[in-house]
Amino acid sequence: MNNILKLIIALVVSQLAGIIGSIFTYPSVTGWYATINRPEFAPPNWVFGPVWTTLFILMGIAAFLVWKKGLDRKDVKIALGIFIGQLILNTLWSIIFFSLQSPGAAFFEMIFLWLAIFATIIAFAKISKPAAWLLLPYILWVSFAGFLNYSIWMLN
Repeated sequence: MNNILKLIIALVVSQLAGIIGSIFTYPSVTGWYATINRPEFAPPNWVFGPVWTTLFILMGIAAFLVWKKGLDRKDVKIALGIFIGQLILNTLWSIIFFSLQSPGAAFFEMIFLWLAIFATIIAFAKISKPAAWLLLPYILWVSFAGFLNYSIWMLN
């Protein structure tokens, strides 16, 4: 498989996680989420779409950089497996927080998401330093989102 196709697949898979998450998020943004107490530092709703789209693009590029090293390598398979695991956890967070309307459960799930992102960064760094660096904005945003999630949980 050529690298252009690998890049497209990596980007599509990453964006699919975001699209699936948004299916569960969107109905609640104008409903339940609009009615709950949020901390002063909560960004306006319009910020989340562009931020997440950018982060999913960076994730896709990072996955591509690792994948292009070859699936014949055990470390690449493991790293991409961890990557897929964190994408699943990312999507689950949206379901728990928005569809189930459970900030407490979502916060605990986000701890596992953060650990999975960290594990992905470590696994990617062993294969491609640029791939690991591309995930830095993601873990920083999820760290902020975790604090926001916890604050919402405490306020409600």
